[in-house]
Amino acid sequence: MTGYTADEMMTVEASRALREGTVCFVGIGLPSTAANLARRTHAPGLVLIYESGTLGAKPDRLPLSIGDGILAETADAVIGVPEVFNYWLQPGRVDVGFLGAAQVDKHGNINTTVIGGDYRDPKVRLPGAGGAPEIAASCKEVVVVLRQSRRAFVDRVDFVTSLGFGTGPGDRERFGMTGAGPRRIITDLGVLQPDPLTCEFVLTHLHPGVELAQVRENTGWELTVSPDLTRTPEPTERELTVLRELKAAS
Repeated sequence: MTGYTADEMMTVEASRALREGTVCFVGIGLPSTAANLARRTHAPGLVLIYESGTLGAKPDRLPLSIGDGILAETADAVIGVPEVFNYWLQPGRVDVGFLGAAQVDKHGNINTTVIGGDYRDPKVRLPGAGGAPEIAASCKEVVVVLRQSRRAFVDRVDFVTSLGFGTGPGDRERFGMTGAGPRRIITDLGVLQPDPLTCEFVLTHLHPGVELAQVRENTGWELTVSPDLTRTPEPTERELTVLRELKAAS
């Protein structure tokens, strides 16, 4: 179908990454939008965990922050933040973690800390880590969602806030990471997935109307393209309707 934006395509594709019955650690913003879209469409049994300690939240609108009362009001349980990390996240009880990024590199490492090489005197100081390093380390898999540009998609991040695959194969194991790491980077242009041998992210899907040259122009490394490159299915009418209703109610 026609008549949707690149951001809507990205959000819909991110929602499709969530399977029925899985436990998902959700952040505010696009990850929360995608997770709540999934829960209202193909995955009604999706269990949403927010960092504030709300388990099984079922908000009828998009929360403004992790402290939004709608999360506690609609949750199956509310627990302390230490329990979220010590009982749920670190032992591997969370299936999927959704993360955003200011920068991401070819090995899926995420920077949300500083732009510029000097940590003490950066060009830009970003909001920081929050719970992202724990999510990246311990969730069974991680999905990264962000708009694609050369500024965001760099050969090597300025600061490793949340580890992807480090410098390549073996780094996660060397650092004691128990989760599988990032399995998809979903953007407004397409989808990237890690090569099983090099752990470098390769382009596997192009969104409708996007050309390969456009993706290359917005990637800061020499992008490898999967020989099985396919087109992402367009959003369905139902997906767009539910997504727009969610945004309108917020």
